[in-house]
Amino acid sequence: MDNVVYFNGPVRNGDFTFAERPGKAAGIRLAEALNGMLGLAPVPHLWNTVTLAGDIRHRDAADREAVGRQQREEHAVAAKYAPGPPPAGGWLTDTAPCVAALALEMIEALLADGTLAVREMTVRLCAACGHMTGTVAADDCRSCGHDTTRGARRALLVFDRAAHGPVLERTDFHAAGARSPAHLLNIAHNLPPVLVLSRTRDHGVSLAPLGLQGMVLDPRAGLHVAVLAAAAERGAVRPVMTVTENAAANVAAYGAPFRAWGAMRLRYALHGRIPYDAAANGRLYEVHRAQALGKLFTGWYLPLCAAHERAGVSAARLPALLKFLRRAYLARPATPAGEVLAELRHRAAAGDMRWVMDARALACVLADRENTGPCVGPQRGAP
Repeated sequence: MDNVVYFNGPVRNGDFTFAERPGKAAGIRLAEALNGMLGLAPVPHLWNTVTLAGDIRHRDAADREAVGRQQREEHAVAAKYAPGPPPAGGWLTDTAPCVAALALEMIEALLADGTLAVREMTVRLCAACGHMTGTVAADDCRSCGHDTTRGARRALLVFDRAAHGPVLERTDFHAAGARSPAHLLNIAHNLPPVLVLSRTRDHGVSLAPLGLQGMVLDPRAGLHVAVLAAAAERGAVRPVMTVTENAAANVAAYGAPFRAWGAMRLRYALHGRIPYDAAANGRLYEVHRAQALGKLFTGWYLPLCAAHERAGVSAARLPALLKFLRRAYLARPATPAGEVLAELRHRAAAGDMRWVMDARALACVLADRENTGPCVGPQRGAP
């Protein structure tokens, strides 16, 4: 399990901040917790900026002539961390130069070996703005709101998944000892046989070098390239993307051609959602005499629990989990046993999350975390 590094599934750059909606940071916190156990320096936080909502926000902005789209996305990402500091490992978006360069390199190689193709297909275009609404008749254009579309033939980047075997298998999930996510495999296998990987967007990895003017790489594929680009910068060959089951259902099939590059092979680490509103209730910590453990509980332990309880951590579970953490914290040894730590690091690298409900193991990890402190590294990828 050498060279395993965890990265968050790129977070959609929507209208929120982490102070207001910390649930958006669950995958980031999980990756940080597991990388910390492995003794790794901080990795960049990854962001998804190729969205139709972002296009519309920019077009509607009063300062759109003074602030470019890329700059607007960078300002929005930076604001997500306020009032706290920026991440120690910096951050990286799905349109960063290193991501765009890798994406085009991968696409050219995949076109050459026949995995991808540029194919003319009949699509629907908005009669007003030209936005591609899909391959069948649609309702109002999601880009400009116009209510009329027209049929057209257009060259598209496509992935004929039917010609390349399953797009998602058990081995694509990084989770030793966990049940196979059969429902996700079924969802991926029941998608259309031909997946369109080019989209009309104002912002993204341009496919113009391939002759597809005005089109960008589908963001669901771009998310995977962003993880591989971040891993390549670190020399990691086993990148693992932390992702919710819903997100995996939406992106996995479109990312199938982009999970491997050279020696790198990307896998998914699934996690559930965390009831942060309930976890912020101060009364919870007063009742269990655990006020000093608030940040440890919400920022470190709950993300680890979410990877163990992939269907999501219920609010009803919070008191029991907090009591369990408190008992383990009070029982932590002054010096954790080296052989126990080595075994736990091996389990963390393998994606085996059963240890989070093992009191002795948790106490050992807490002691090691306290003795070593958080990793500190140079900031990379910040604006």
